[in-house]
Amino acid sequence: MSDALQVKSGSLRIGDRTPDFEARTTHGPVKLSDYRGRWLIFFSHPADFTPVCTTEFVALARHQDKFEAMGCALLGLSVDSLYAHLAWVRAIEDRFEVKIPFPIVEDPSMAIGHAFGMIDENASDSAAMRTSYFIDPEGVIRATTCYPHNVGRSVDEMLRMLAALQLTDAQDVLTPEGWQPGDDVLAIPPLSDQDISREEDWFCHLVKNP
Repeated sequence: MSDALQVKSGSLRIGDRTPDFEARTTHGPVKLSDYRGRWLIFFSHPADFTPVCTTEFVALARHQDKFEAMGCALLGLSVDSLYAHLAWVRAIEDRFEVKIPFPIVEDPSMAIGHAFGMIDENASDSAAMRTSYFIDPEGVIRATTCYPHNVGRSVDEMLRMLAALQLTDAQDVLTPEGWQPGDDVLAIPPLSDQDISREEDWFCHLVKNP
């Protein structure tokens, strides 16, 4: 984890390249750089065997095929040990009949959580926040979200965010408020007076989704 430890705690921002690390997971040793060449959502959860986290993992597992279809991998993390992760995964499978198909990183030293800003330095305990990093195929952070321990994430919103990032990468467009895949998009506004059209909506012009 040496590269991760070199990052100032909580200093990663949109546009930064993620530091590499290697850690034990429920799927064996994993390096973050193993995911280069595809999209990745790297996310933390406060603790294993907790109610909100369990609902998130069940939902993510049930939507795994949608993330895969979009060329995106999932990678979880908490400060719990590998043995706790394995026991929790087994309990989820037994209770909900759902297999967790993605790795969960152990971080008992909190080195990764601190480096990625997933653990608040001023927090009263070591529980990670519900932080998600949307990382592009080049290893660059393109978006982040952060929820408190008592509010669950929306898997639908994670899929929407991913779709918007991929679309705006592929096409020279913007996505408006509440955009959903297939909806109209926004044209890039003109950069000079000469390019401004006489249309009243030149500054906020919807166009068909390419």
